[in-house]
Amino acid sequence: MEDMMNTQFFQFPQEDGEDVTAIIASVYDALREKGYNPISQIVGYIMSGDPTYITSYHNARSLIMKVERDELLEEFVKAYISTNLENNTEDICE
Repeated sequence: MEDMMNTQFFQFPQEDGEDVTAIIASVYDALREKGYNPISQIVGYIMSGDPTYITSYHNARSLIMKVERDELLEEFVKAYISTNLENNTEDICE
């Protein structure tokens, strides 16, 4: 059994290839153009892993599947912290 008193360290592997931010923007635009609520659809995808939450319009589904869901979540948390907790942005890992 793991020691519940220690904090686990989680590090994301660095991916080569497409920029995660550009992929998120493309997927967001495709969902919006098709009339979906992009936030709800992306959250559904991240929570479930089911790619059918993402439209195939403009190849959005294929694009988002190139990025691990934990990487997507990392980008959203970074953006939230840098926007809402401006005094602590120097602590954000790159």
